[in-house]
Amino acid sequence: QVQLVESGGGLVQPGGSLRLSCATSGISFSSYIMDWYRQTPGKQRELVATITSGGTVNYADSVKGRFTISRDNAKNAAYLQMNSLKPEDTAVYYCKAQRNRFVNGYWGQGTQVTVSS
Repeated sequence: QVQLVESGGGLVQPGGSLRLSCATSGISFSSYIMDWYRQTPGKQRELVATITSGGTVNYADSVKGRFTISRDNAKNAAYLQMNSLKPEDTAVYYCKAQRNRFVNGYWGQGTQVTVSS
């Protein structure tokens, strides 16, 4: 059974930092592409960051220079370090594991991030 569990969300002031974690089980983690998405009410889910099995990373323009995606294959986990947070970063953040871009991926349940003073 495949499971993805996000953690690390919460309430933070503008300019603050959070580190999200995505713990996985039931997949050959090192072979999977890992994505972080976010979603706000009434909007489509937005791709925030990607890390491939080979370690190549990509970011949405809105988070470049502020967010860092990483993975630890020994722990079967992916991370999203979020710095210099802005109110517009407020969203539910989801991780996704995908073997390749031609098959369906697996999603976590999401973790709420709220940036507010």
